[in-house]
Amino acid sequence: MSLPSSLRRRLPVAGAVIAVAALALTACSSGGSASVPGGTSSSGSDAAVSAVFKDAPVAADSLIIPDSTMAKIKARGKLIVGEALDAPLLSQQDPTDPTSVTGFDADLAKLLAIYILGEPNVEIVPPASETREALLANGTVDVVFNTYTITEERATQVDFAGPYFSSGLAVAVKSDNKDIKGIDDLGGKTVIVGANTPAVTEVPAQQPTATLLTFGTDPQAVQALVQGRGDAYVQDYTLLASDALANDGMKVVGQPFTTEPYGIGLKHGDADFKSFVNNWLLEIQKGGQWGQAWKNSLGTVVDSDIPTPPAIGSVPGS
Repeated sequence: MSLPSSLRRRLPVAGAVIAVAALALTACSSGGSASVPGGTSSSGSDAAVSAVFKDAPVAADSLIIPDSTMAKIKARGKLIVGEALDAPLLSQQDPTDPTSVTGFDADLAKLLAIYILGEPNVEIVPPASETREALLANGTVDVVFNTYTITEERATQVDFAGPYFSSGLAVAVKSDNKDIKGIDDLGGKTVIVGANTPAVTEVPAQQPTATLLTFGTDPQAVQALVQGRGDAYVQDYTLLASDALANDGMKVVGQPFTTEPYGIGLKHGDADFKSFVNNWLLEIQKGGQWGQAWKNSLGTVVDSDIPTPPAIGSVPGS
C-alpha cells in the first residue's frame, strides 16, 4: 500500500481523528474471552478475534524506560497511530460503527498498544501518503501502520521498525480487459499510480513509454481505473487484492513484480523506541499473534499458508 507504500490511504479529510475506546483486555493473559475494542476481525468471527489477542504479550515494567516514548504513551493511556480507515483487510472502519476498525495493520496497532498499556487503547489519525513523515516529526502520532514501504531515502526522515510484512507492486485492470497480463504489457499505456508511492518511479523504470496518471488516495485511483481514465493501476498487490474484492469492475493480473518491505514508521532518532518495537514484533511473531492477525485479514483472500515474517532489520533503511 505503499500496502503500498502507501498505500493508502488516505481519507479525503486527512485530519480526521477517531478514538477507539478500549476495555481492559483481561483475557490477554488469562486466555478467557474478552470484548475486543475496535470491533471484530475481518472474518466477523469472535473466536478469530480472540485468537489474535489471546495471550498477547505485555512488556515488563523494566522495558518502559523512564522519560522514553514508551513511558509517555503509558502515562497518556493510549497509543496514537497513523493508520488508514479505508483500507479493506488492513485497516477498515465499519460505517455502521465508527469505533470498529479492523484488518492486519489495525490488529497490529492494537497488539502494540496492549504491549505498552496492557489494553488496546488506540487513537487513529488517518494520514495522507505525503503527510506521514510530518505527523511523526511533529509528534502528532507515535507510530505509523500504513503499508509504509521502507526506503533509504525515507529513513533519513523517519525511523523504521521491522520490516513487519513484505508485499510488492502489481497490476490491476478493468475486469473486462483481456490484453494486459502484467507489467510487461504497460508500454505506451496510461498507468494510474498513487502519489508518493514506489510506483511513481518503478513504472517508468520498467516501462519508460508509459504515461503516469497520479492520484492522492487509493479510492480515487480505483475510481479512475473503473471509469476507464487509465489502462491499468499499479499499486501494492495486497491493496489491489482488497480493492478487487470490493469492486467487481477490476481485477488483479499477473504476480507482483517488485518486493516491498513494510515498516512501522517512528520518529527519527528514537533508538530506544525502535528497539522496543522491534522486540515486540519478535514477541508477537513467536507467540503466534502476528500469524493469526494475517490469517484473519489478508489470509481470508490469499490462497496460501501464513507467510514467514521478514527478518527484522533485513533491508536498507530498517
